[in-house]
Amino acid sequence: MLAGPAQNITKGRLQMFTLDNIISTYAGHRPEPIGKYRFFSVLVPFVEDEKGRVCLMYEVRAHDMVSQPGEICFPGGHMEKGETPLQCALRETEEETGIPVSAIKVIGQGDILYGYANYTLYTHLGVIRYEDYLKAHVQKDEVDEVFLVALEDIAGVRPEIFTENITTEIDDDFPYEKVGIDEDYAWRVGQWTIPIYDVDGRVIWGLTARITEKLLETLGE
Repeated sequence: MLAGPAQNITKGRLQMFTLDNIISTYAGHRPEPIGKYRFFSVLVPFVEDEKGRVCLMYEVRAHDMVSQPGEICFPGGHMEKGETPLQCALRETEEETGIPVSAIKVIGQGDILYGYANYTLYTHLGVIRYEDYLKAHVQKDEVDEVFLVALEDIAGVRPEIFTENITTEIDDDFPYEKVGIDEDYAWRVGQWTIPIYDVDGRVIWGLTARITEKLLETLGE
């Protein structure tokens, strides 16, 4: 078993821990996640099509990708160091769809999705003109295509909702006696809601469906 950070602190360093040092350290401290954690950000693009209908723009991930091949999603990705969620969403949209940042009118920040697998997903809303949507040239190693779904069409679909349990799996060598518990200890568990929309043969599910569902709920309010 590897020693944790506290076990690696030497006695000499401990003697440096004065209240003045602690106060000065945390006066300028920038909070960060404890442990391994990831941040993602996506753009939720609205496009008014040639019929005057307000649509959502989705993309289909390339079918030969290692992660989530062929799934429908919003443009976005992993936040780079020093990048804000909005900067990430706009950068990824331009890289994946070829639609320049200058052609995106930002509406504001959407809701935040906190995942069970140590990640946070930010959303931002934006408007893309139909003529700019038509000029999209996707990055083929990541995206197969972009397409539109009218809000009125997806709002008229009742999604299938599945609720799955998230359980904890503990390694066999965990020192139960040392920490004063047994193998029947009630570890924290959770639930994960998975909506599935089927719109004109397009199946939208998972995180993208959850974002869509919350968006429709907010607009309906």
